[in-house]
Amino acid sequence: MSVKHKTRAALIEAELDALFRVGQVLSRSLKLGETLQGVLQVLHDYTDMQHGLVTLRNSKGELSLTAVYGGDKKLPQSVRYRSGEGFVGAILEAGKPLIIKKIANDPRFLDRLGLYNPELPFIGIPIYLIEDNTPIGVLTAQPATGEDGLLKDRARFMEMVAQLVAQSVRLAKEIERERRDLTDERDRLRRAVRGNYGFEKFIGHSPPMKRIFELVRQVAKWNTTVLIRGESGTGKELIANAIHYNSPRNNREFIKVNCAALPENLLESELFGHEKGAFSGAITQHKGRFERANGSTLFLDEIGEISPTFQAKLLRVLQEGEFERVGGNRTLKVDIRIITATNADLEAQVEAGIFREDLYYRLNVMPILLPPLRERTEDIPELSEFLVEKIAKKQNRKLAITDSAIRLLMRHNWLGNVRELENCLERAAILCEDKLIDSSVISLIGLENQMPIANSPIAKIDDPNLSERERVIAALEQAGWVQAKAARLLNMTPRQIAYRIQKLKIKMQKI
Repeated sequence: MSVKHKTRAALIEAELDALFRVGQVLSRSLKLGETLQGVLQVLHDYTDMQHGLVTLRNSKGELSLTAVYGGDKKLPQSVRYRSGEGFVGAILEAGKPLIIKKIANDPRFLDRLGLYNPELPFIGIPIYLIEDNTPIGVLTAQPATGEDGLLKDRARFMEMVAQLVAQSVRLAKEIERERRDLTDERDRLRRAVRGNYGFEKFIGHSPPMKRIFELVRQVAKWNTTVLIRGESGTGKELIANAIHYNSPRNNREFIKVNCAALPENLLESELFGHEKGAFSGAITQHKGRFERANGSTLFLDEIGEISPTFQAKLLRVLQEGEFERVGGNRTLKVDIRIITATNADLEAQVEAGIFREDLYYRLNVMPILLPPLRERTEDIPELSEFLVEKIAKKQNRKLAITDSAIRLLMRHNWLGNVRELENCLERAAILCEDKLIDSSVISLIGLENQMPIANSPIAKIDDPNLSERERVIAALEQAGWVQAKAARLLNMTPRQIAYRIQKLKIKMQKI
């Protein structure tokens, strides 16, 4: 076998090894520039293809430098080539490989990078996407020698590398396009959400609500902790949304948690997160709501329902802005705006020793008290029309409500507030055979049977003059007719209060 054939065999073996390593490099990272830099280094280290260069076509049709490997040489990072300019531009224009035995002898040699050795050969390969007939870039390198007669063999190897590079470029473009589409969709959804909670979307022109809306407008600008108070169904979460989406933090996710919906051990893990193996079932590390809300807003609904033990843990986060995951010992610091809400009488809980006084003052920096619907009956017409339109969209039909129906609604005391009003209107829409909700339809939903004496205050459960029946009703009213919450107010189990409701023949409100 001739020396030349021995050299070709050795070259093929080296190129096969290099192709394997190029594949590894291309699958290692989604950062295109970093990946292509690694490819050029493999060509240098394993096939002696020096001074590697990858340029890709930009939006102007020019070739921009994407990756270059020159060993220890310091090279410019922003070189561009127009079609037909120099070796690289000529390859782009012709769309064909270019092989030169000695670049010093070619007048197209510009040496703008100061990269190439004029005494060595040059190989340049156009980079094509499979579905495109126009080259998207150029791959070039210099063999260490041109005296072995293997320039064409090396050019075929470079064509294979160029095909692998093209696949990587296509993948990077697809990922970038998907990322851009996701970003556009995220921004569109954020604009839509912010639009839904814009101040112009607030419904209600009664004096109490005008004061609330102006207060929300002012408090949204700052990072002040807000405590939203009000009966069940008055719209506390809507106000929390409005504060966040009109604040400087509105470009981050609004994180919410209902403190009454989770037992204490799960609530701690949900808020603070946990480490892998912290407890049975903790098979992975879990980031809690505080961590996810870093740089954003955290809404803690039903804050009056948390235990004294958990209150102490929450107080530390509010005071220091730091916490540890369950089962962890690393202290995490967060920058969070806190909004809380409750329908509980926190002052009475503080006096009874149920709620920590220091936590109460930490939360009650900016209180917002939402009036019940019965104290702003002038808003019922506008609310009813808005809710009927919302229900019509949900049911994909046309609906309207008459003035006579609205007058009936304005006579009701609305223990369940706006939520009860919406439920009643949805029942009316179901019972409405045509497109019009009138007073006859309102009479069918049994509203009269629920009508308490107007403006009657909710009795206090600790009033010694109350009978057992009156005390249970008072607890249910204070809890928004949620049996589990009423049971906690009376220090009963859910089974005990259910038994008393049945025994005392208490008619449950459907809110």
